[in-house]
Amino acid sequence: MKLFSAAALALIAPVQAGLRFPCSTLTVQRLDPVVQPGAVPAAHVHHIVGGNAFNHTMTGDVGERATCTTCQMAEDFSNYWTAQLYFKSPTNGSYKRVPVVPVQPLLGGSNGATGGLTVYYTQFDLNRDNLNQQKITAFKPGFRMTVGSPTESNKPHVGLRYQCLSGTSRGAEQPDFPSKPCSGGIFTSHHFPSCWDGVNLDSPDHQSHMYNTIRSDGFTNAPACPASHPVRMPQVTYETTWDTRQFNSLWKSGDPNPFVWSFEGTLGYGTHADYMFGWKGDSLQRAMDKSECFYDGCGSIKKQAMSEANKCAVAKQVTEDVEGWLEKLPGMA
Repeated sequence: MKLFSAAALALIAPVQAGLRFPCSTLTVQRLDPVVQPGAVPAAHVHHIVGGNAFNHTMTGDVGERATCTTCQMAEDFSNYWTAQLYFKSPTNGSYKRVPVVPVQPLLGGSNGATGGLTVYYTQFDLNRDNLNQQKITAFKPGFRMTVGSPTESNKPHVGLRYQCLSGTSRGAEQPDFPSKPCSGGIFTSHHFPSCWDGVNLDSPDHQSHMYNTIRSDGFTNAPACPASHPVRMPQVTYETTWDTRQFNSLWKSGDPNPFVWSFEGTLGYGTHADYMFGWKGDSLQRAMDKSECFYDGCGSIKKQAMSEANKCAVAKQVTEDVEGWLEKLPGMA
């Protein structure tokens, strides 16, 4: 599988459905307003992108409170975050944060993203929509959800995958960390469910108000939603490129994977992601009502230069070192 094949195929296909855009890094710190609202600090470090309303507690209409966003779509003040990846030294057990680089290719004037991740909102799959058969309903103000769990240790979750980047190849999707150094870094994907119960903006486990009908990896169409969760919403996906190249010389042949998630997760099964909706007004609904709007918003959503998006920032609320070589992970005993 070629590194650029999914995006390239989408760009040359006769119909292109959904949105694809980069978001630069907003902040890296121990905050989690979905799973641990109000906690300063939260349990583990997250890599966060999106609007500057991000805080330790977030309720109501996030899109109305934010004044800037690190995302290319200028009306998207949502927040997107995953656990942060660290390298654990095989020699002394110290940790160093793995940086992120923009997912390639960057398209449509989006060059200049700093770190961050790429976000997708698809209506059916990468190349088609299904709007004549089923309307896509945009998320509502106050909506949030998670996918995956840091406590998962014995089974892979469909749609949460790793790929070992090498040259122009992404390699096969796999449920756990790569077993050898990757010359181009480690690529992670987080596919969220797309069927909503139509009532709850959240649930106690932050997942039960949504239902996942996807049964295979990749950007595949989701089967029909069940009666318990009848409302079809956009299929949200994050892609992140973790720049592990600087650590390859420290990973000796035959040694186990030295990369860990910020919750000391050495197994890949614990990878997870959080989503906090924050699009301004009806902007996301306008895009989801359109066919053939892959990437550019069909002209219905304003875009901004990534040089402008990169100016968006939030203050550090947790005073601790998450960089350099650390004796232990932040928050870990």
